Amino acid sequence: MSEKSAHEAHMSKRERTPWFADATMPGQRDRYQLIISERISGREVTIPAFVWKGNEPGPVVSITAAVHGDEINGTGTIRSLISDPPFELLRGTLVMVPVVNLMGFERHSRYLPDRRDLNRSFPGTSGGSLASRLAHSFFTQVTRHCDYGIDLHTAAVRRTNFPNVRADMSKPALKAFARAFGTELLIDGAGPKGSLRRAATKAGCLTIILEAGEVWKVEAAVAEYAIRGITNCLRYLHMIDGEPIKPAYRLETDSSRWVRATGGGFLEFHVAPGDIVHEHDPIATNCDLTGEEVEIIRAPRDGIVLGMTTIPSVAPGDPVVHLTYPKQGSLSRIERAVDKLDDDSLHERTREDLSRSFVVTEFDEDPE
Repeated sequence: MSEKSAHEAHMSKRERTPWFADATMPGQRDRYQLIISERISGREVTIPAFVWKGNEPGPVVSITAAVHGDEINGTGTIRSLISDPPFELLRGTLVMVPVVNLMGFERHSRYLPDRRDLNRSFPGTSGGSLASRLAHSFFTQVTRHCDYGIDLHTAAVRRTNFPNVRADMSKPALKAFARAFGTELLIDGAGPKGSLRRAATKAGCLTIILEAGEVWKVEAAVAEYAIRGITNCLRYLHMIDGEPIKPAYRLETDSSRWVRATGGGFLEFHVAPGDIVHEHDPIATNCDLTGEEVEIIRAPRDGIVLGMTTIPSVAPGDPVVHLTYPKQGSLSRIERAVDKLDDDSLHERTREDLSRSFVVTEFDEDPE
């Protein structure tokens, strides 16, 4: 099935039911406050939503951020899309929610006040725990009405990720949508049980996630990367004019692994997010606090640095670098594509920006 026919088949199955965004007229942009819960005091908990409709009918796309309350790169991205839109929406509807997990966001926390993970609670229930009720309320009011979703995430605390899209590539329409985003790294998988993207996709809202950058930050390169990807997806759906921008290379894989420290110590990093590594390449030197070498941590096989820790102190078993693995023989093609990139390309600027949270040094085979 072609990408176009997969999208058309998906859209043909969608049914429209009344929802809050119906109040926005074609060609208009409106702000809403969605009631999702209440506090101990009995006061309502509301989250802001922004609806933008094109003049012509088309797909309904949700863009969400801060499902984990401390992952705010996406919040900054959505705020930019609202305040300074880089395109004219011609068809369809955009529903943008800068913060889904408001209770976690207010506490600068990944989790809800009861320590539950909202992104393991979808689609939720109306009579369950706080997390389950919040998930159910959001899912009912927003997700079930959308045809596609883009959920913006970052790495967990004390880690960073090179931008990568994750999606269930077994579904043709979702596979085409994920590819349209235009990221170099595309990770195949349905997502954890209870995650928004997994529950949304099952309910008919084909959803991808972008993992990029760190918590508690709005990083300029990450926001630019996300905006470009969202623009590409809307172009693919013909909601805006133009053709999606293709990446310099694309690695689609379901294979990745965290490389871990075997001893405690203090790390000297030799790679950065997005770097290409070969089998046995040094990725970090682990030393004690006086600088005596404990171990040299090496790549177990050829791969690309998907993510890494940003804190240099490690205990035995702590994750150091997250590698994703290409199919055999494809790394040389990727290397050639990267070698042709200008230093001011978004790929290279993002790689450089993400490495500023730690010191990266050249590995000296013979320090004496």
